[in-house]
Amino acid sequence: MPSISTKGHNMPSSPIRKLVPFAEQAERNGNKVFYLNIGQPDIQTPVGAQKAIKEAEVPVLGYSHSAGFESLRKGLSDYYYGKKLPVNMDEVIVTTGGSEALLFTFGSTMDEGDEIIIPEPFYANYNGFATASGVKVVPVEANIQDGFALPPVELFEKAITPKTKGILICNPGNPTGYLYSKDELEQLKSIVIKHDLFLIADEVYREFTYDNEQHHSILSISGIENHAVVIDSFSKRYSMCGARIGCLISKNQEFMATAMKFAQARLSPPTYAQIASEAALKTTQQYFDQVNAKYLKRRNVLVEGLNSIHGVFCPMPKGAFYAVASFPVESTEHFAQWLLSDFNYKGMTLMMAPAAGFYAKPELGAQQARLAYVLSADALKKCIAILRAALDVYPHTTR
Repeated sequence: MPSISTKGHNMPSSPIRKLVPFAEQAERNGNKVFYLNIGQPDIQTPVGAQKAIKEAEVPVLGYSHSAGFESLRKGLSDYYYGKKLPVNMDEVIVTTGGSEALLFTFGSTMDEGDEIIIPEPFYANYNGFATASGVKVVPVEANIQDGFALPPVELFEKAITPKTKGILICNPGNPTGYLYSKDELEQLKSIVIKHDLFLIADEVYREFTYDNEQHHSILSISGIENHAVVIDSFSKRYSMCGARIGCLISKNQEFMATAMKFAQARLSPPTYAQIASEAALKTTQQYFDQVNAKYLKRRNVLVEGLNSIHGVFCPMPKGAFYAVASFPVESTEHFAQWLLSDFNYKGMTLMMAPAAGFYAKPELGAQQARLAYVLSADALKKCIAILRAALDVYPHTTR
């Protein structure tokens, strides 16, 4: 039998989806399952985007430009200018989701065996993208006790080697919901300039911030124009995850020319999805105000509910729609599976994502889980009741 590649063997499984078979069995057993494991919003996709697809007249469904429709890139430029971020059309490449933007970035900035520093916990697929690119992830641990704030600069300095090519952050964070301050970004600026590194920021949750906090893009930090690379996406902002449209942004012309080679190799992003995305850019601020109000209510219900359970701790996230909580159990991996296979509360149970898969050092997340507050406040209240009842009878608690 032909052998599978070492890279293939090393590709990590998704901690977000690995428990799906247990959830499916729980439903076959007649239980209602609440899905808190995945960032799939229940928010309606903007009507304008839906209408654009229905009314599109495309007699030949052809390729677009490899960088994406010119009109979409112009629309994105206008969007960023509206955020006081001067991004020109030629500084944008439209990609098949933020995932492809990250793959293009890894391919354009790093060779086999190079290193990328990432504060952990981090979006689990960063591990997969790095493995696919032959890149080593070097983690710097953030602490749940301080809400997963940026680790001390000294830890980044210690992690830098001759193989280090960049630092990657997610702001606001997935899985933590942490929102980096302007001061923290300035600290990262000093590191990347000193060591001549790329600073890559995944900013796909930019629109979702709470408690009157403001999102600061690395594009707003002067002096790092040739170091800064931004990953963005329509998926969560406009609740159109299935469209698979994102973009890559940088003022570094050599980087963008290199990324363009990768874009040409995959030919073009999908046409109908670009049509929907261009229409989505016309979405009013009222839409985001309403969505943020919903997420704020849900965040408060979930986080306050979690912290009301004896032995559970969850810091208050300031952005995105995720929270990471620590549980009084030996293994959230086992606990999450047990919730689906051996437990129900009044015919209900839930699915969450064990946090070990969001760490380069899985043991650090052994007692933590990520929960996405993408369900209604009433559904989240039921989830809190389920967890409270479950921890009262779970045989492997540490409290």
